[in-house]
Amino acid sequence: MVVNRVFAKEELEEMGRRTVDLLTEAIEAGDEKRAKELARRMYREFAFMHDLYRDWAAGFMDYIHRNYGEDALYQALRKVAGAPGGPKANAEKVDFRRQVQGLAHVLRGHLETMKVEEDDEKVCIQMQPCGSGQRLLQDGGYGPPRNLAIIQKPHPMTWGLTDFPIYCTHCPVLEILSIEQLGYPAVVAIPDEKVASGSCKYCIYKNPNDIPEEVYTMVGKQKPK
Repeated sequence: MVVNRVFAKEELEEMGRRTVDLLTEAIEAGDEKRAKELARRMYREFAFMHDLYRDWAAGFMDYIHRNYGEDALYQALRKVAGAPGGPKANAEKVDFRRQVQGLAHVLRGHLETMKVEEDDEKVCIQMQPCGSGQRLLQDGGYGPPRNLAIIQKPHPMTWGLTDFPIYCTHCPVLEILSIEQLGYPAVVAIPDEKVASGSCKYCIYKNPNDIPEEVYTMVGKQKPK
């Protein structure tokens, strides 16, 4: 028997349940007010974990870069970024519509609203703001006390640019791995004029042959003839 009890047994049981299950129950019960409260709570929970892992990833990247240099960071990113899915499926075997929907599914995980546009060549998705690199800059990650690295030396993992926020290097590396595995980047990132100050666009081309040559040259590759 607990003498100095702070929580009722029912409170402890509810605390251990997933928010999505509580939210589903509230919707099924027609409790609109509680459903809205739980939806907001679930967003806060996801946002906290999202930003925590973003900050940890950026910290690891910064440590590798400061202690072992650009090339070590590049090799680490190739290893980590290429690991989750292994060799990528040939995008030509996946319907274009499904490719775009899959990209939207992934980017929604950053918990920001998105602008989605289509033209004759491609569909582009732009988070507003970018839920990772841009928000890390906005949150002060590159200033005191963290002072995350801004890479000054042009490198394929910086799209050949200088003044490149270290966290954002994973985007060019993903393009590099895709080019090596597929012959072209399945998703093309179009960076803001100053990387992370604005949100990049992520584009899927209807015909990979229409991908501009500069997309390849920016990561030290050549467009296949």
